Formats: sequence, structure tokens, C-alpha cells
Amino acid sequence: MDQSLIRNFSIIAHIDHGKSTLADRLLLFTGAIDERKFKNQLLDDMDLERERGITIKASAVSLNYKADNGKEYTFNLIDTPGHVDFSYEVEKSLRACEGALLVADASQGVESQTVANYYLAIDNNLEILPVLNKIDIANIDIEHAQLQLMEVFNFDDKDMCLVSAKEGMGIKELFEKIVAFIPPPDGDPSAPLKALIFDMKYDIYKGIIIYVRVLDGVLKEGMKITMMHMDKTLTVEEIGVFRPEMTKGKELATGNVGYITCNIHEPRDVRVGDTITDAASPCAEPLEGYRQLNPLVFSGVFPVNSKDYMPLREAIEKLRLSDPSLVFEPETSQSFGHGFRCGFLGLLHMEVVQERLEREYDLNLVLTTPNVQFRIQTKDGETKDIDSPNELPDLSNIAEAQEPYLTVTVMTPVEHMDGVMELSKRKRGVFVSSEYVSDRMKIIFDIPLSEVIVDFNDMVKSITRGYGSVDYKFKGFLPTKVAKLDILINDKICDAFSFLVHKDRSYEKGLALVTKLKELIPQQLFEVRVQASCDGRIISSARVKAAGKNVTAKCYGGDITRKKKLWEKQKQGKKKMKQLGNVEIPQEAFTAALKL
Repeated sequence: MDQSLIRNFSIIAHIDHGKSTLADRLLLFTGAIDERKFKNQLLDDMDLERERGITIKASAVSLNYKADNGKEYTFNLIDTPGHVDFSYEVEKSLRACEGALLVADASQGVESQTVANYYLAIDNNLEILPVLNKIDIANIDIEHAQLQLMEVFNFDDKDMCLVSAKEGMGIKELFEKIVAFIPPPDGDPSAPLKALIFDMKYDIYKGIIIYVRVLDGVLKEGMKITMMHMDKTLTVEEIGVFRPEMTKGKELATGNVGYITCNIHEPRDVRVGDTITDAASPCAEPLEGYRQLNPLVFSGVFPVNSKDYMPLREAIEKLRLSDPSLVFEPETSQSFGHGFRCGFLGLLHMEVVQERLEREYDLNLVLTTPNVQFRIQTKDGETKDIDSPNELPDLSNIAEAQEPYLTVTVMTPVEHMDGVMELSKRKRGVFVSSEYVSDRMKIIFDIPLSEVIVDFNDMVKSITRGYGSVDYKFKGFLPTKVAKLDILINDKICDAFSFLVHKDRSYEKGLALVTKLKELIPQQLFEVRVQASCDGRIISSARVKAAGKNVTAKCYGGDITRKKKLWEKQKQGKKKMKQLGNVEIPQEAFTAALKL
């Protein structure tokens, strides 16, 4: 195929600005999907994406479009997530493109993720086409939204596309603009094969399906290929493109995006970011690959049934194929036995991974309280990163403790600036700068990661009545005072609830967790004592009363000593039970701990 007739582009935007709806509309317009088979969020093929109304995985699709100049073009479109926890998906996708549609909601204007995604695209040297979506909404000031895009990003007025993805307005003009604005792919068809692996997924029948972008040469069915970083030689079993379902073909030419299968069933044999080349005449240099993202939140993942340990291991390895930002290592807990210590990019990422493991692999899991990673310098000069409370050395041996900080950018209407400032300071934030961006304020704070991950975004939305938006990036480790918070249930430490905390917040967190557990632990036949302990000191305590049983119900009268005897016997029995009995803690208690 003529390379000049190929356009590779991604759709990037802030969350809820209409990326998936625009992708649906582009598919409908080109006839890639029949109107009878059409459903909203067509490229979001996970049930979880449909239920939450968000995109979690980037999706690729090839479209054919006949332009006004009479030529037929192939558009390779990649729809990406908007949530900051999935920015790695956006980064992976942009490496397979020459251009990006930067979508902004006409009623909301420029938000924090719009800015973050713009700079991601700039870093990848992409041509950026501004698209103003939702122009069908009544009583919106389109000129004001256009002005915002021009002021913040220096876009030219004539490059801007006005569309309504929901109603189909401006779609034809958008296609013509893509043809004119986004460049065709570079690459030499006669050079040795060089292709980038930008995504993968596991199929029970075909093994691992590899998503590729061909940069040089031609990738053919039956060809012997080498994965340069993994140093493995394989044979291409099947090759094709997404339309949007997988459609077989014979080859992928220079500049094209598609998939291959090589009968690989072992997740360890292949990785995202690797370079594929011809085994017979390899290219000189592999591609750079993707940077490994450092996880921000760590949590123990354990199977409820210990027999599910090996299925859990296989499931995590398969899930990691399409999500390289997930890291894991084996861990053993006194409460739950064998499991894994997993690292995530945020709490939403953690929830999504848990739900995918439970749904797609039919597992029943328990997650421990999430922790961030602390850096400890001991008095003998050793520096170590710890993400589990059990790894914290004795306090007398710690010279300095550091915790991770984020540089947090908040975009807010000017009238809510004071509320956002107050919240950031309450979260132990250090003010960096503020500036006007069109008619909004852009406020930057350095805030500890542990204060941001749980509820900061929700609180900003609440203070700004939904008009504020948050973006963050990792800054580094800064000095802190660290403490280990333990929860004791009937004087036994329940290590699933242990977590590392800033010393000044230990009482507040301990009290909140004890109060919540008192509500959630069901009554047993013996009294349950719940305590929070910090640095060996009890800082909060509560009791769950024993469930009463009327042992004297059968006594209809007679001497009171008979009843007293029975009560004494019951008292001794409960005492013995308390020593031997195990307290049943429901899954909701662990979920509540995650949210505190």
C-alpha cells in the first residue's frame, strides 16, 4: 500500500471529554461498523469499562476513508484512557503514531489532563490537531473555549475542528483535516524489518496477541522474526488488522498498525516496547523501548482459598502482558498465607486490577491496606526502599526517613482558589506557584503521595463544584517522620491492616480504622477487642460486645444459685473461646480500610 495514504493517530483528552464517543462516531462514519450492531463505547470491550463509563485499555482500529480528492486513505486510530492512573497507556499508544487529536469539552475548556496529554504528545514529536467537542450543548460559549485553547497551547484558529461526537456534527470536516494536517508515516519499505510492540493481550486459543507498528520493511505471514531485547526467534503464525474485530491478512507494510500471533503461551517470553526484526537479515539497532514506570501504591494480594495461589500467579502474569505498569513479587502473611506484593500507579488502577483478576480469572481475593514506598537510611549508612510495614527497621536504627512527594497541578476557577489552597496545606502540601491560565488559576503544590492517592481528587471536585481538575507527576523523596501503625484484634496483630504512616497522622488514622472495624466486625460469641498501636503504644481502642445467649432460658424458677452456676459456666466458656477462637473479619472491613 502507498505510504502517503496512511494516517496513524491517537485520541487524547481529559477524562469525560468525549474520546470514546468520538471514536464511535469515526467508526460509524466510515462504515467500519454496521448501525444495527452499533453500541456506545464500542472500542471499550471490557465489561468493567462499560460499567464505570471510562476507558482503561487503549484500543486500536483501522478505518478506510475516501477523501474529497478521490483517494482512499487508511486511518489507524488508537483510543486512549483519560484518567491519570492510566497515563502509561497513553504513552504507549503515542509511540505508534504520527499525530494526535487533542479533544477538549466546549463546556469545560482546558483541564489539567488536557495540558498533561498535550506535553506527552509534544515529547513524542507528534502533530497535534485541536478538536472542540460537545458543541451541540445549549448555552455554551464556543468562542471562549476556542480562545482558551489558543491562549494555553498557541493553536492557530484555522486548525481548530468544531464537532459534536454525539450528534455527528463536523465529522466530515474532521476527516478532511486529518488527511491534510497529520503527516503520513516515514520509513523505508526496502530496509530490514523493524517493528515496535506497543501492546499485547492473552487469548486462550491463539496465545499472546501482539500489537505492532511497522516502522521499516514488511512483516509477512510465516516469516521468522527475532525479538531483539528478549533475544528470541519465532515464526509469525497469523497476521492482520483490527476493523475493529481482528481481520486476517498476509502482511503489514511500512507505516501500518496491526497484530501478529506466534504461538507464544508463556507471558515471560515477550514484553511491551521490544523491537521485532527479520531473523534472516536483522536491522542494525533496536528501538529504544518504553521507560519502566515506578509504582506509587503497594498492596498485598492474597487468594481467600490457599489452593488458588498458582492460578493467581498465572492470572497476574497474563494481566501484566497488557499492563506493564503492574509489578509484583511473592509475599507471605501470617493472616493469609502465600500471596503477592503488587505495585500500582494509583488506587483506581488497584481497584481495576482487583476486579479484572476476580472477573476474568474467577478468583476470590483479599487486598491488604495500601502503602506508599518509604526510603530509609539506617545509622550504619545503608539506604533501602520499603513498601511493606514488616520491612521497617527498629526506630533506634533509623538515621533518616523519606517519603515520596508529587508535584500536583490543580486547575480551578478563580473564586475557588482559596478553598483549594486551604485543602493543599491541610494535606501537608508545600506551595510552589500559581498563575492565571485564561480565566482559571493553575496552582502547583508539592504534596506527599500518601495524602493525594485516596481522596484528594474528590475533595478538589467538591470544593470547586466539579470545575476543578487535578494532574500529578512524581517529584522525588523528601524527609519525613515515619511510623508503623498496627491493628490488634484480641491482642493479636492482624498484619493485613498494618501500614506505614506519617507520625503526626498516626492517631487520626488509627482512630478512624478502629471506629470502622468496630462497626464492621460481626458479633462473636465472645468479646472482641480492637486496638490501634503505633511504635508499641496503644493509641485507640474499641470493643465489639459478645453476642448474648440466654443460657437460663430453660430455668423456670427455683433457687437463684442454679442460674448463677450457669452464668459462671458461660463466663468461663467465653474466656476460653476468647483464647482459642478466631475472629471472622469480613471482606468489607478490608475494603473500608482501603478507603480510609
